[in-house]
Amino acid sequence: MSAVLARPSVTMKIPDLQTGFQILSRLPLANIEQSRRELDHFLDSLLRSPPPGAVYLQLLEQIRISFCFIQEELARRYTGKPLPLGEVDEEDFQDVVASWLKVARAYGHCAKLQEPGDSPADIEQLALILHRCIYYTGMGIFEHYRARQALPAGLWLNLHGYYASAEEWGLATIPVPDSLDSLGRKTHCTAAFASLLLTDLAGPYSLSVSQLAMVWRWANHWAPLVSIQPLLADQPLPPFVVDLMQDYGLRTSNECPHPENLRRIDTSRLSMQMNQTRQQLQLRIPPMQLGLGDDASPAQCHHLLSRLYRPWSMLRAVRQFRRHRAAGTSKVCSGFEGIHFQISRTEFQQPDNAHAYSRQDFDRLFAFRHTLDPTQMLEVRQIQLGLGADTWQVIDQCANGFRLLRTLAGRRIEPGQLVSICPHDGKSYLLAQVAWLMQEQSGGLIAGIAALPGKPLAVAARPLVRETGDEGRYHRAFILPAVPAIAAEQSLILPAGWFRAERILEVFGDRLMHVKLQRRMSEGQDFQRVTFTVV
Repeated sequence: MSAVLARPSVTMKIPDLQTGFQILSRLPLANIEQSRRELDHFLDSLLRSPPPGAVYLQLLEQIRISFCFIQEELARRYTGKPLPLGEVDEEDFQDVVASWLKVARAYGHCAKLQEPGDSPADIEQLALILHRCIYYTGMGIFEHYRARQALPAGLWLNLHGYYASAEEWGLATIPVPDSLDSLGRKTHCTAAFASLLLTDLAGPYSLSVSQLAMVWRWANHWAPLVSIQPLLADQPLPPFVVDLMQDYGLRTSNECPHPENLRRIDTSRLSMQMNQTRQQLQLRIPPMQLGLGDDASPAQCHHLLSRLYRPWSMLRAVRQFRRHRAAGTSKVCSGFEGIHFQISRTEFQQPDNAHAYSRQDFDRLFAFRHTLDPTQMLEVRQIQLGLGADTWQVIDQCANGFRLLRTLAGRRIEPGQLVSICPHDGKSYLLAQVAWLMQEQSGGLIAGIAALPGKPLAVAARPLVRETGDEGRYHRAFILPAVPAIAAEQSLILPAGWFRAERILEVFGDRLMHVKLQRRMSEGQDFQRVTFTVV
C-alpha cells in the first residue's frame, strides 16, 4: 500500500529558533504537496501555541521564500483553466487562498506578542509586520484574480484596515527589507497597498495568464512611484479614490460619499515612467534591461503598457458606446465546430474536391445506416459534437457587446475564446469574443462578450500549398464582411496559429476562391482574425 496516511493534527511545540529552524530545514521542497501539509501544520502550531514575539517573527520571515514558492507551484494547477473550475481545482484554489490569509493572521498574531518600544528597531519591526499583513492579504486578493474568481466579502476591508493602521501609526513609508525582491530593494506598506490598487485598475478579469503575471510584476516594481494621501478640505475630488471604510479597491469619486475616509492616489511619476519605458522600447532596448522581465517580446510589452496607461494614469475610460440595462436570454456557443454549425445551420462537410472519409465519418455512417435520412442532424449527434448552445441571461448591453450571467451548468469557457451569440433581441448568430470572465462564489459565471462587426459567413479553408503532415482537408473558418460605417475591414477568422503574412489559402463558401493573408488584426485563445485579399 503506497498511500501515505495523514498524520493527526497535533500541535508542535516550537519554543525557540533552533527548534523551528530544524523543522523548516526538513521541508521536502521537491514534494510540493507534502511541503504544503507540513508548512500548514507548522503555521497552525505557531497560531495555537505561539513562541515569544521575536522568535515568532523570525520564523515567519524564515519561511517566506519557501512558502511563496510552494504557493506558486500549487497555483499552477488551476491557473489558466476554463471556467467553471472543476472540483479538484476549486479545492486547490481554496487551499492556496486559505494559506495566504493564514500567514497574514500569523503576522497579526505576532504583532500582539511584540514588546512595546519606541526605538528605531521597534518601529521598523512593526512596519515590517504590517507590510507582511498587507502583502499576504493582497496575495489572497490576487489569487482570486488569477483564478478568475469573485472576491468574498470583507477581503478588501481587511487590507484597508492593515493599511489604515500603518498610516495612523506613521509607518506607511518606513522602509523594510523584502527577501522576495529580485533586486534586493527595500519596500514599505504604501508600496504593497499601491501594487494591489494598480492590479485592480488593470482589469484583471480581462487579462490573459501571462499578461496578469506581467501586470503583477510591473505593479510591484513601480509601486514605490505611487503616493497615497488623505484628501484636503480645499482640494477638488480626483477621478478615482480609495474609501478605507468600503469593501472594494479604487472607485470613482461620486461613488464615495464620505470624504474623511477617502485617499487620493498620485500616479504622476508612474505615468512619466511608463512613457519613458515605451519610448525606450521603441529604441529597441530589451525589456529585460527595462525591468519588464524576459517572458514577453518588446511588441507585447508595448501593447500592454499602452493598455495600462489610461487606468494607471487615473484617466477615465472612454466608452465608445453607451451601455444600458437589458433583460432576456441569449444563446452562446463555443468551439469552432459548434460555432460553425450555429452560423451555417448545417453540419460541416468536406467540399467535393477534397472529400475523404475520416474515421469519424465512417463511425457516423455505420451507426446511423438504418435511418431514413443518414444526413439529418440528430439531436444525439448534435450533443456528441458539442454543437448545442448554452443559455445566458443578459444583464446589460451596448452596441458592440453584452454582459451576461449563466447560473445553470454549461460548457467551460475561458477569456479570449471565440464564441457565437444569438442576442435576446435577434434571430441569427454573431461572432464574438469573451472579453472578460469571472466565476461567482455560487458557481455562476459572469462574462463580458465583445461582438465582432459584420454578419459572419461560415466557410471552409485550407492552405493552397500542402505542408508536411497536411492531409489536404478543409477546416472550419469564417468571413466577416467590411463595415464601412465603423471603418471595419473584411476579415477572415481562422484557427489559432494559421496566420503567416502572404500565405495563400483556398476558401470554399458560396464559391471557391484563393485569398492572400495580409496582416493580423486581433487574436484570442483559439482564433486569429486577419485581413486578406482575393487573388
